[in-house]
Amino acid sequence: GNKSQDSGIAEMEELPVPHNIKISNITCDSFKISWDMDSKSKDRITHYFIDLNKKENKNSNKFKHKDVPTKLVAKAVPLPMTVRGHWFLSPRTEYTVAVQTASKQVDGDYVVSEWSEIIEFCTADYSKVHLTQLLEKAEVIAGRMLKLSVFYRNQHKEYFDYIREHHGNAMQPSVKDNSGSHGSPISGKLEGIFFSCNTEFNTGKPPQDSPYGRYRYEIAAEKLFNPNTNLYFGDFYCMYTAYHYVILVIAPVGSPGDEFCKQRLPQLNIKDNKFLTCHEEDGVMVYHHAQDVILEVIYTDPVDLSLGTVAEITGHQLMSLSTANAKKDPSCKTCNISVGR
Repeated sequence: GNKSQDSGIAEMEELPVPHNIKISNITCDSFKISWDMDSKSKDRITHYFIDLNKKENKNSNKFKHKDVPTKLVAKAVPLPMTVRGHWFLSPRTEYTVAVQTASKQVDGDYVVSEWSEIIEFCTADYSKVHLTQLLEKAEVIAGRMLKLSVFYRNQHKEYFDYIREHHGNAMQPSVKDNSGSHGSPISGKLEGIFFSCNTEFNTGKPPQDSPYGRYRYEIAAEKLFNPNTNLYFGDFYCMYTAYHYVILVIAPVGSPGDEFCKQRLPQLNIKDNKFLTCHEEDGVMVYHHAQDVILEVIYTDPVDLSLGTVAEITGHQLMSLSTANAKKDPSCKTCNISVGR
């Protein structure tokens, strides 16, 4: 028929059409696929054609180029078949997949079945293995450690007024936004309160500028970070800039936040890591932070304002430094790993 002449592919109904497609063992950059087939002409199958699209493109023409029937031609291996890396799969992304069976002819053409039904699935978040790769990259650029004494959180005056009036003076955890790595398992899932801890090199104190509001809550470091808390590595990213961000999570031991992180994030030794440490010297807790990355610290429990102080800052409100829902630079060789972005 005309289709055969146009594409170098002939259709032959005798080849079984895949049905009851199952997707399993989904990771951030791979999955396993299997299906059922009628036994009729099964022994003639030499290849599988697999068409994979991001969900928003599922209505696109499968025959995008002449003589290119689909995005993957795979030899007919036993099912389930592992699909990995052929399209640089992205984590946490919805895809559609459809399958044909095919028989390669002596002249190089293929006889193919009809397309199967279209199946939808979503790839997974980064695993601990992937996050450990990010962690190792972040350690390379963390730089020397500087002393700190407080954690701080900048907001508008209205935020603190609202906390006092509606939440009994206690700042409440909220769901983390989608800033940072696309595959981060904490985005849209972990509940916590964002704090900063970076200091100015020349003063040893928090900077006076902030992108998040002119009012700053400061709390002594030991009130949030101590031997009764666990520390986790959450993410490493940049936003098309020269400086990089590291997200750390501080969770009171045994808390819901601690249980969440224990399953998903690499845990750090609070006394010995490249980003944020606390240890005792002469009966006093001493704290240090990495100089060459901007640390974003998420504390997973409520924090009462009475444990610290709120005051207006004297510096500027630099909105360009905001990381709210910031998109990670997928081309940066410093903070990307070799899986989907």
